[in-house]
Amino acid sequence: MDDSMEHLPLNATASWKFPRTDSAHTLIPLSTIPTAVDHNGHGHGHDHDHDNDAAETDLTDAAARWLKRSEPTYRPISERRLRFESRRPTWLRECIAEAIGVFIFVLCGISSITSFTLHQSDDLGVTAFGSIFQIGWAFAVGVAIAVITCGPTSGGHFNPAITLAMAFWQDFPWRKVPYYIFSQILGGFTAALLVVCMYYTKFQHIADELIAAGKPLVGGGSPASCLAPMPHDDQTLGYVFAAEFFSDAFIGLAIWAALDPANPFIQPAGLPFVIGLAYASMIWGFGSLTLSTNLARDLGPRMVAAIFWGREAFTDHSYAPIGMLVNVPATLLATAVYELCMCDSFAIIAKGHARHRDGEEGLYRHMSRCGMLDEERGYLQHVTTHRD
Repeated sequence: MDDSMEHLPLNATASWKFPRTDSAHTLIPLSTIPTAVDHNGHGHGHDHDHDNDAAETDLTDAAARWLKRSEPTYRPISERRLRFESRRPTWLRECIAEAIGVFIFVLCGISSITSFTLHQSDDLGVTAFGSIFQIGWAFAVGVAIAVITCGPTSGGHFNPAITLAMAFWQDFPWRKVPYYIFSQILGGFTAALLVVCMYYTKFQHIADELIAAGKPLVGGGSPASCLAPMPHDDQTLGYVFAAEFFSDAFIGLAIWAALDPANPFIQPAGLPFVIGLAYASMIWGFGSLTLSTNLARDLGPRMVAAIFWGREAFTDHSYAPIGMLVNVPATLLATAVYELCMCDSFAIIAKGHARHRDGEEGLYRHMSRCGMLDEERGYLQHVTTHRD
């Protein structure tokens, strides 16, 4: 190593300069870079005039330009595209987003269930193709992807019970409720139809084996149970109802807490994953007891199961009404508990996420009635006194 480099000041690199370029891909000749700085501060490389200093930038700027070379570039947006997007019906975009969102998370979930169920008789064993743990993660990831993909367009309900709760507790228009619910059921139906098409050969093979053995095609562990939950023979309706109600209430409470804008423990970017984990935790805990959690996830796939394996998909063990409908009152109860017991509306107003229905005058009356303004005046007087 050169003797001058051994005595290079620690901040010597800060004085190195790169000529500014218009393109991040332009190579900078090594000959233009000073090699070192001596003890008197004079460079041993090429001399640079003061006139060229304005056209130079330091290493940090050069590194930043180098990193930007891989950033995607977007072509200019034409007026034609803007006009097209402005003419799209809002309600149609929202319905399509709801259908696609349900399609995504139902597809992820029931395809994992199908892989787990249909390969139980394989030589590799069922554990080679999945488990309740994997199924829980499949639903969790599916929910997160659905919210990230479609949530910005429709609000990311993906559950008729959540849509009803939004209309009841929030400002969601009741006139949109039927459109949302229909779209959600359609998304679940389409996802189940795709799974049957993808696994059709395997489904047929299992169905032939069950028919030859004199066993039903609908029931726990049957092909139909891959699409819609089916209870086992040793499960009573009361037992299944309790598991379904508690799980749905838990998920509804978690969703409502995650959506609370005054909740300091969650940021919008983390919301999809919190909701996904809420679903997964209930599947891990109660999935083996027969669990639906969502009307759209149950009714749409159950219709597909009825098309391929008979109407027993709706009559087996009289479970269908529990799987389809229990999540609605459970979710409404959970959201009611949160709204009435844990929601802090004043904090939501104070953080700027909402306003008083009567405007500033109404907020003033509330703060006066609760003594908040008197406390504020006392605090200001105390601060002023000590300042003087």
